[in-house]
Amino acid sequence: MWGFLKAIKRKEHRVAPTTWAAAIAAVVYTFAPIDLIPELVLGPLGLADDIGLWSVFAVLFLREQERWRAGLASE
Repeated sequence: MWGFLKAIKRKEHRVAPTTWAAAIAAVVYTFAPIDLIPELVLGPLGLADDIGLWSVFAVLFLREQERWRAGLASE
C-alpha cells in the first residue's frame, strides 16, 4: 500500500477523479455538522450513512490499487 501511495505522490499513477471525489466527500461528510442519519437521534444506526460512504471510497481505492498493480505487471 505504501508503494501505491508513493506512486501517487510522485505522480507515477493518476488517480481517477471519481476516487478523489469520493475521498473528499467521505472526509467532509464525516466531519460536517449536518448528517443525513444523525447518530444523536438514532444511535449506532446513524453510523450507517458514514459507513456506506467510506465503503464506497474503500472500493474505489482498492480498484485504483489494482489498476496500479496491473500497470506494474505490464511493464
